[in-house]
Amino acid sequence: MATGETDGMPLQGSLFGDEGDVAPSAEKTSIDPATRAAELRHLLDYHAYRYYALDAPEVTDAEFDRMLRELQDIEALHPELVTPDSYTQRVGGFVSRQFEPVTHARRMYSIDDAMDLDELDAWLARTDEALGAGASSPVAYTCELKIDGLGVAVTYQSGGFVRAATRGDGTTGEDVSANVRTIRDVPMHLKPMGLSKVDDKGLGVSLEVRGEVYMPKHSFVRLNEEADAAGNQPFANPRNAAAGSLRQKDPKVTAARDLETFIYAVADSAPLHLSSQWEFLAWLRDCGFNVNPNVARCMSAHEVHDFCERALANRDALDYDIDGVVVKVDSFASQDALGFTARAPRWSIAFKFPPEERRTVLRDIRIQVGRTGVLTPVAEFDPVVVAGSTIARATLHNEDEVWRKDVRVGDTIVVHKAGDVIPEVVGHVPELRPEGAPEFHMPATCPSCGSPVVREEGEVAYRCVSIDCPAQATERLIHWASRKAMDIDGLGDEIVGHMVDADLVTDVADYYDKLDEDSLAELDTGRTSVAGETITVGETIARKVCEQIEDSKSRGLSRVLFGLGIRHVGSSVAAALAKHYGSFSALQQADEDDIAGIDGVGPKIAQSVVEFLSVPENLAVIERLREAGVSLEEEGAGDQARPQTLAGLTFVLTGSLERHTRDEAGDALRALGAKVSGSVSKKTSFVVAGASAGSKLTKAESLGVRVLDEGELDRILETGEAPAAE
Repeated sequence: MATGETDGMPLQGSLFGDEGDVAPSAEKTSIDPATRAAELRHLLDYHAYRYYALDAPEVTDAEFDRMLRELQDIEALHPELVTPDSYTQRVGGFVSRQFEPVTHARRMYSIDDAMDLDELDAWLARTDEALGAGASSPVAYTCELKIDGLGVAVTYQSGGFVRAATRGDGTTGEDVSANVRTIRDVPMHLKPMGLSKVDDKGLGVSLEVRGEVYMPKHSFVRLNEEADAAGNQPFANPRNAAAGSLRQKDPKVTAARDLETFIYAVADSAPLHLSSQWEFLAWLRDCGFNVNPNVARCMSAHEVHDFCERALANRDALDYDIDGVVVKVDSFASQDALGFTARAPRWSIAFKFPPEERRTVLRDIRIQVGRTGVLTPVAEFDPVVVAGSTIARATLHNEDEVWRKDVRVGDTIVVHKAGDVIPEVVGHVPELRPEGAPEFHMPATCPSCGSPVVREEGEVAYRCVSIDCPAQATERLIHWASRKAMDIDGLGDEIVGHMVDADLVTDVADYYDKLDEDSLAELDTGRTSVAGETITVGETIARKVCEQIEDSKSRGLSRVLFGLGIRHVGSSVAAALAKHYGSFSALQQADEDDIAGIDGVGPKIAQSVVEFLSVPENLAVIERLREAGVSLEEEGAGDQARPQTLAGLTFVLTGSLERHTRDEAGDALRALGAKVSGSVSKKTSFVVAGASAGSKLTKAESLGVRVLDEGELDRILETGEAPAAE
């Protein structure tokens, strides 16, 4: 995980002790299959959003695959838990609202992964058996490099370029035609040699070819040099740079980024009169597409192994990033015979490379105190370039992890970027350990405030017990100003730390009702000039920061909820809560069952939210935010403009509705002021029962709660008036 804190016991919902993890925890929190399946669905959706929408993954590919496989195992044992929106039933991805949506000619599937040669061999054996392969009739496989870029689908009509779209969620992508037109190796007109193999010589035929947009390494280096010279944040790696460049609103920006493509697939091969992937790659070259030359047609597992080993050995010599090898059954007829699972073809697999590793020297293990009081050991080592960027520190997570890896200050350590993204210490080199290198132990007192440190039974995390710990206060204040929270530019680690030391701010509401421009301008930065004079923040920076704070008032409810640091409420959960309720007042009135019923939330998060909202100190801070003019409503959510004619009534939805999903019906009822609960009780006003209604209908009948059908629900939503409860 990318976060530096581990999950532990909360300080009973206090604003000054709760955790607002950037990402939800992947730790197994329940043995109940239904609860765990819901947690895994939420985790997979969150991390898919980070990867596809933000181009900023927080977990490794291996960790994501581990969670996906766990969900697949649960659903295999409990088919009744499979939901249509489960990640096992769909292709990963995300469709942004920044561009017009495009529906692909056919679904763009994901590819299952083989994390080592044993898994690859197992897949090859299963495939050979399914196709009836024998010594005299081996199955041919095409091996291609797995380009670490952004998937794209390009459509041609009668040989002419029509449009280009990102992969998106596999069914719908983003229209990036204007930007793809600027990529020099994408042909605007297909060459006649390729069209001659198409029905009617290409006249009237629509073809959708697919491939990867990537940024060459030399272009990535130049781009980051330009960003550094301009004082801008550099890109983390070429894939992020390619994704960000392709999604520019101004095509001129994309044109200046030196993007390139490799094309390797087609939505429908039927019009091409080709029999195999090997022939298809040759057809692509004839048409004028850029096709990766590093491909091979293999007739045995040994040949597939050999290709994978050569690709791994030569990856650093390439001018583009690869993270594996894609192995495909070569014959199109055999591909059709094997078909697809819910999310991936059975005729293809991606052999993933192990992460790139480097050696360096561990100089220190520093203790970082998070905003919940969790103490996290962080390795600081000599800077080293790994997977295209320089790293000098990595979290060690907790004391158990340090002992498991047995790393000590002075060791020569092995580091990599897990998934080529997240810095990680793999272990140490035993023969290079200096004599007398001491074992690591967590301190008995907090390095920030000197208070005792405790480790709860059954937990891996050590926590500072002091509610007044300045490190925690600083981390909470920094978190509030972070990009995904209130996005207050200028309030970074250093300046916030000085503000806390000077008692300018203590809690997040102080930003709005206590901090003033003059006090901030006079704040000592801890640095001195050449002449030995104290350097203060100054009027210019103070004015800009205060303007940013003022602007942040309009960020909306989802940013506020995430910024408050409610335990287990990451940005995606905060957005779901804000969209569902529309206002803080509506959320405050909700109970655990109501909150837990929101897709992707669940009982654990619901309990945390309710506990947080029950603490008077938390509500006092929120009220100060309201009085200071911070918006506690979400624009476009909740439809609070409609009369709240159903206020005071509680509805329960059960069974399958024909004209609404239950979520849609629930949102519509809430827009009229109703409360929608997940369970039936004596306080329930109405139960709306669709087809196959189960125990909730039975309980409603036993309690005498009035049951409505979908027609009666439609009348309520149309008129805003409910019938008299029985």
